Amino acid sequence: MPKVGRRRTGENPEKERGAGGGGAQGEKMPKAGRRRTRGNPDLETEREAKKRSLAEEASPSAMFAAFERGDAPQSEAKSERVYDVVESVMEESSGSPIPLLHEPYIPDELASHPGIHHAFELAEAKYNAEKDHRYALFTMARGPPHSCLFNERRLLPIRETAKDAVLLASGSVVRLSSSLGRVPLNKCCGLWFQQDEEKKTAIVLTSAHLVRKQDPSVMNQWTGKYHCDARVIVHLLDGTTARGSLLYLQEHYEIALYEVTMHKPVELPTFNDTVHSGQDVFRLGRDDESLDLKITHGRVEYKIPFRHERCHYLYFSSDESRHRLLHDDGGPIINLEGKVVGLVNNHINESFVPSCILHKCLDFWRSFQCMPRLHLGMTFTSIKLLDPVCIERMKRKHNIESGLIVQQVSKGSYAEKLGIRKGDVIEGFNGKYVSTTVELESMLVDICWDHFDQRNKLYAEKDVSVLIFNAAKLCRRTRNLTVVVSDFGEDIIEGTYPVTIEE
Repeated sequence: MPKVGRRRTGENPEKERGAGGGGAQGEKMPKAGRRRTRGNPDLETEREAKKRSLAEEASPSAMFAAFERGDAPQSEAKSERVYDVVESVMEESSGSPIPLLHEPYIPDELASHPGIHHAFELAEAKYNAEKDHRYALFTMARGPPHSCLFNERRLLPIRETAKDAVLLASGSVVRLSSSLGRVPLNKCCGLWFQQDEEKKTAIVLTSAHLVRKQDPSVMNQWTGKYHCDARVIVHLLDGTTARGSLLYLQEHYEIALYEVTMHKPVELPTFNDTVHSGQDVFRLGRDDESLDLKITHGRVEYKIPFRHERCHYLYFSSDESRHRLLHDDGGPIINLEGKVVGLVNNHINESFVPSCILHKCLDFWRSFQCMPRLHLGMTFTSIKLLDPVCIERMKRKHNIESGLIVQQVSKGSYAEKLGIRKGDVIEGFNGKYVSTTVELESMLVDICWDHFDQRNKLYAEKDVSVLIFNAAKLCRRTRNLTVVVSDFGEDIIEGTYPVTIEE
């Protein structure tokens, strides 16, 4: 099992872990599927078949959450239900039925009777007690808070479809809490990702913020520190709890996998890789105490990330129902078919990791027990996110209408040595044009598949071809950039220098 929760310090990981740290793991890795080639479904199918084969070899009795590539055929989230009249499993106890509740009153002819009012008070008290008892039944619970799908008129066009979608996805959403000794640490939501009926285990996908040492709302660092030995409890929907055991923590994507002993079947969600700006989505979570479902409506938004956010984030643009959902890091973002299109990364900044990235990461973990990516030493902004006036100006003056604008270059990185600077435009990698940061992230993981196809090691270096537009010299050039294949979180180190008296 791979080590978890280690932070990359900028030093050579081979030296940091020891000469055999990544090598032994890399040598034992089975060969992955062939390189994904766009436009060639045969190679795509072959890769998927190999992934399934590798997963089945590891655990033939395991069941995984379903992933859909692209737009799946539209289907109703709610299916027609047919039932037969069968004998009840729990038979009614013998005896007379509970009498219908009737409200007492004083007949007119007895209004002046001296004892009638005392009798009425007793009857009314008995009536109110029985009425309270009936209202306490689970079928009569109507107390606040109401979700945004109860009676908000603005959601009327999608309310019925959304209700079905939420209920379809809700069974896979669980609550998790962590602690250090007796001291509570963090709370998050999570999703069932895998179940093995033979081993009586299930795996929860959640946010690494569950065991993060520092509040994830603090925006002053790239990679956090984690209490990987924290005690984690999964709060099951039947009111019981189970201990979670950490299987893997990925610092860059800030996701974690926990294994739980389960003697009951769990509901596995369906993920969908397609998500677009402006799409109606819902963010799901669970209440701390009651485990009641929390539902927030919003729309998908593409926007420029904050300084210490990852480039691959998408954003959940919420509405006035936002205040009803707290501590939902690790919860799902679902579409109107009840399919998961992302995992909440930070509910405060409303960022989430799209399912297309989760899909590739979880495929890697199932095959190789790790989730590698390429460390480029740069952050980017997509030209597509700029004002159309700026895009038109770039196109008119410099023949540039898509690509990624370099925002930061990490001090001492290969990108810095290659001469890439803030403001330059990266137009393509390995001969393929790239226009969004999510597309770039997907491409980086695909390059990792090629790296593993060739039986190369984790934490090794690899050269990729980069098409660069130098914004200062107004010229294009193609260069080979050396990158690191790593499953650590990538830290972007700011350039600094000491000021001397002479200056």
